Formats: sequence, structure tokens, C-alpha cells
Amino acid sequence: MAWVLVPLLGCLAAAALGYWWWWPALIFAGAWLLLAAFMAYFFRDPRRAPPVDSSVVVSPADGRVTRVEHLVPADANSPQVVSIFLSPFDVHINRAPIAGQITDVTYTKGRFMIATRDEASLVNEQNALTIEGERVTVVCKQIAGVLARRIVCWRRVGDRLQLGEKFGLIKFSSRTDLVLPAEVEVTVAVGQRVRGGVSIIGRLRP
Repeated sequence: MAWVLVPLLGCLAAAALGYWWWWPALIFAGAWLLLAAFMAYFFRDPRRAPPVDSSVVVSPADGRVTRVEHLVPADANSPQVVSIFLSPFDVHINRAPIAGQITDVTYTKGRFMIATRDEASLVNEQNALTIEGERVTVVCKQIAGVLARRIVCWRRVGDRLQLGEKFGLIKFSSRTDLVLPAEVEVTVAVGQRVRGGVSIIGRLRP
């Protein structure tokens, strides 16, 4: 991956200069090596085993829950939005919250304000996937933040996703929103940490 290879090449180039300027070369080589190590850590892709339960909705991302509320505050039956903030130290792979078919993918250019602000869901650059399952349809938004300047989505309209299957990533700190219909009972709270494809954030009501 270029994000790791480029710093490694910089490290090698700095090390080669050590024959003439060993002390500056050592400093630059160490800095490039640290950067390469961070990039390898940031773009890690750990294996995840989603729960075997067709009635659950899992987290689409790793991070901290920063928002759980109804889209229409005065209406307890309106859809709920769950926002997850991803710091630069979280895994940035996005995973399918339910099993189903992608019926819409909408990319919207926008701003790059702090991802934890509620307005970021409306004005920041984002990519929204609508996933239709057997019993419920959800909308998953990949939202860019201050540092995140590129949203990556590997899936298209018509693709089918399994529960917890990877569909994209957001480079550097960012946010993922999940809009859930009233048929889903949200089971997470603000401040809770979740893991993509593993943590249960909601259950289908019987």
C-alpha cells in the first residue's frame, strides 16, 4: 500500500545518506520509519466474526458513540440516528450493519468540520448507503471529518452484503452515522465504545 511504502522508501533514502551525514540521516530515517509504522497501524484490517443472529444490527465502524437520538425529537416513533466517531487510532474499515442488498449509494461533496458536531451529518462530505434487508432497511453514512479527506466505498447499487462484511473505509479521523427505523430497538448509549461488525447496537423488535 502506497501509504506505507512511501514512508519506507523515505526511510531507505535517508539511511543511504548516512554514509555522508550519519547524524541527520539517522533522525530523518527514524522519522520516516515511525510514519510508516503508524500508517501500517492505521490501515490495519483485523478479522471480525459477526454474531450469528438475524435479528441484530451491528456497528458499521469502530469508535465511540457520540449521538443517539430520534430524527424528529418530539416523535418517539421516528427513525433514530446513531453516530460513531472514529479517532485516528481506531480501525477505519466500514462494515455492513445488516445483511441485505444495496439499493442506493449517494455521494455528496461538502465541508470538513469536526466530525463530532451534529451539523457534520448534514454539511460534511459524505457517502450514504441504503441497505435493504429481509425485515428492515437502514441507511449508513460515511462522513469525512477535519483530517479525513477521502471516503472509499468498494460496493455499488445491487451488491449484496453479509452481516459484518466490509464495504469501505474513511481515511483518518471521521464519523459513521446509522439511521435506523422504528422497528429497531437501539441498545447502545452515548459514550460507549463499539467495534465494527461485532458490537450489537440494535435489535429488531418482535
